[in-house]
Amino acid sequence: MLTLGILIEALTGRVATAYTHNALTRQVLTDAVIDSRLAIPGCLFVALRGERTDGHEFVADAFERGAAVALVEREIPGFATLDLRPGAGLPATQPVGGGRATLHLCVCVQDSPKALQAAARHWRRQLEGLRVIGITGSVGKSTTKELVASVLASHAPTLSSESSFNNEIGLPLTLLKATRAHRYAVLEMGFYVPGDVGLLCDIARPHVGVVTMIGPVHLERAGSLEAIVKGKAELVEALPEDGVAVLNADDERVMAMRRQTRARVFTYGLDPQADLWASDVKSLGLEGMHFQVHTRRETLHLRVPLLGQHSVHTALRAAAVGLVEGLTWQEILDGLQAPSTQLRLMTVTGPNNSLIIDDTYNASPDSMIAALNLLVEIEGRHIAVLGDMLELGEFEERGHRMVGARAAPCSSRCAKATWC
Repeated sequence: MLTLGILIEALTGRVATAYTHNALTRQVLTDAVIDSRLAIPGCLFVALRGERTDGHEFVADAFERGAAVALVEREIPGFATLDLRPGAGLPATQPVGGGRATLHLCVCVQDSPKALQAAARHWRRQLEGLRVIGITGSVGKSTTKELVASVLASHAPTLSSESSFNNEIGLPLTLLKATRAHRYAVLEMGFYVPGDVGLLCDIARPHVGVVTMIGPVHLERAGSLEAIVKGKAELVEALPEDGVAVLNADDERVMAMRRQTRARVFTYGLDPQADLWASDVKSLGLEGMHFQVHTRRETLHLRVPLLGQHSVHTALRAAAVGLVEGLTWQEILDGLQAPSTQLRLMTVTGPNNSLIIDDTYNASPDSMIAALNLLVEIEGRHIAVLGDMLELGEFEERGHRMVGARAAPCSSRCAKATWC
């Protein structure tokens, strides 16, 4: 488990006993949180300065809820402080805590986010037996992460990113939850500008990198599609020689990344030239989908509870990771049957026995077209409520026209269709 001693060593490069009593260095940090309301006994609370709130104002609340240590950028009155900022002028030894039954210690640093990252980076390097699977791409990261984690968990203890913990704050928080009992960590890696994924890889040191697909999501911030490709490729560039890059054979931009990695390449998709490919894909509506999956040696018939034909790629990614990690097909199949992996296309029961398909989570042209495809596969009257797709930059008009072009023939074929 992560301890106060390991945290201090990560932040200073010095043996922790130079700063604290020996007993205190063994204080286990049970979790790491940035929201004081989520604090649990023995956890680390990281105080971050935001545009609307300042985490330093909630340090006392975190301690009251059981936090043992707070990572801060300034002293908090009323609590013991270990000042690790440059020029703090600490003596060679500084006892902290005074034998208190409950440790309430503020560790003061110059930059809380960077200190959080340094702690996660150092802790990751202590976990030599942990294999990290990094997942990036423009669409499908979260669902892929959940399904990959489900597959690997059928084989060994597995940690995965919570919700959208896929940035320079969320990923370190996830890694600090890892223990020596975990065999796998499945981490989603988000992207806004080039360098983002590279930073996350430097912290997490992935063995396997999965790239879903490349599209114009966050194009407004990234600047160009080329910048998005460059940013996503940072994952495969970071893989070691004994690692594996799992690439989408149906996306030319993703396949081009095979020239940018020293790792072994494993491909998946609908292309029969891929290492793992699917055929005879049939949507079963709300019951999931059925397809055949092929490798060079065998063919299997699969039925999975994922919505929409586009989800075959999600299933293939999870199966691919399972195969490169040496899982049996039975373990893979068990993981693919998990009922809680449908994150993007959520279904909600509405009034009058209606069914609502929700694709509002960070919608893009590709995801919205997939939602429309699923909608027309379901019996009954169809109503599509379409809103703006944000952060498309120069692709904004083209992306909306693509969705409109898909919606038009759906409406003409369905006598009971309404588009809002």
